[in-house]
Amino acid sequence: MIYLNFTDLSQEAQNRLLETSKEDVKRKFGDSIRKYVKENYGCFETMIEEEALRNLYSYTYVFNI
Repeated sequence: MIYLNFTDLSQEAQNRLLETSKEDVKRKFGDSIRKYVKENYGCFETMIEEEALRNLYSYTYVFNI
């Protein structure tokens, strides 16, 4: 669960959430993404960014007002 202050939805807060999601994706799926990128000649950082954006939808958010 991610707790957010409803009044703090600034660009910095959004970037912090994205960085958290990237680290989560790297921890969970880093090895399989590296293998996929190696086999299909892709870019690891691009794949991590895309998966991190998708991963944001799997979080449960609690907004404090």
